[in-house]
Amino acid sequence: MTARDGSAGRLLGRVTPSRATALRLPAGLMRPCVRQIGRRVLDPALPWEVQRRRLDQVARNLPVPRGTNVADRVLNGVRAHVVTADGVRPERTVLHLHGGGYCIGSPYMMRAWAAHLSAQAVCRVVVPDYRLAPEHPHPAGLDDARAVMDALLGEGSPASIVVSGDSAGGGLALAFVLALRDAGESLPAGCMLASPWLDLSRDRRAVPGLVRRELMLTPGWLEACALAYAPRADWAAPSVSPLLAEHGGLPPLLIQAGSDELLAPDAERLAASASAAGVEVTYTRWPGMWHDFVLHPGLVAAADSAVAQSAWFVQAVTAG
Repeated sequence: MTARDGSAGRLLGRVTPSRATALRLPAGLMRPCVRQIGRRVLDPALPWEVQRRRLDQVARNLPVPRGTNVADRVLNGVRAHVVTADGVRPERTVLHLHGGGYCIGSPYMMRAWAAHLSAQAVCRVVVPDYRLAPEHPHPAGLDDARAVMDALLGEGSPASIVVSGDSAGGGLALAFVLALRDAGESLPAGCMLASPWLDLSRDRRAVPGLVRRELMLTPGWLEACALAYAPRADWAAPSVSPLLAEHGGLPPLLIQAGSDELLAPDAERLAASASAAGVEVTYTRWPGMWHDFVLHPGLVAAADSAVAQSAWFVQAVTAG
């Protein structure tokens, strides 16, 4: 383990940010904004539809690089955004599953991250708009991930594909790769997990220091999401909580997390478990960073660093 502290589609268009949005902000100035998202969006007292609408409004306002291309495709019945940086002819594909506690979120959350990654890794980033709980509980998201993967395999080999996910999407990504392994199917070249939620059965109140430092998530909101996604009796199942699975036989892993996020223990435990099982693991923890900080490239220096590392990983594992 390497550990560091530190179908034809419809073109949705090119996203052109204003010059002001290209300015990077000190992490201290971003922290109040992130806290407001937690308070005004990720509130278990709000209906899911309200949370979805508010998060979508935030996501659509995130700055993206000038000339980003976003195409809307339907892959085996699943709508997805395909993001490429201007002028990039993709040589490889990243299949990324967005976060949102399995209950909220959309591909719009990933446009900035995906555009920066596309430019640096010379790849396309496919972000499925997978079905959400509680209307579509487990295993609907897994089924949608498989449908999109099957479509991508019709266009290229597994060796050119990296499966990725952030937050709950990280849990979904790992559960999906584990399902491929257990079925004896071809594995992707690698798997990237950012701030992953990997164990729904864990009591997040057990580490009060992390609860205090966390800016966005609360134990109550995570529990509400978990109950909407799967019955409590199923939380220990590896397809729901992939941290509790055996981790041998996985492709190379890149695991990224912030030191101040409630889900930080999941990243560390997976890194240790997979490494002990003989998996090639790169685990990086950024001091003082919050949950899903990687989604703010162009605004936060640590997010730029995380994207650069992701680009290195994508190129390294797909190099043949």
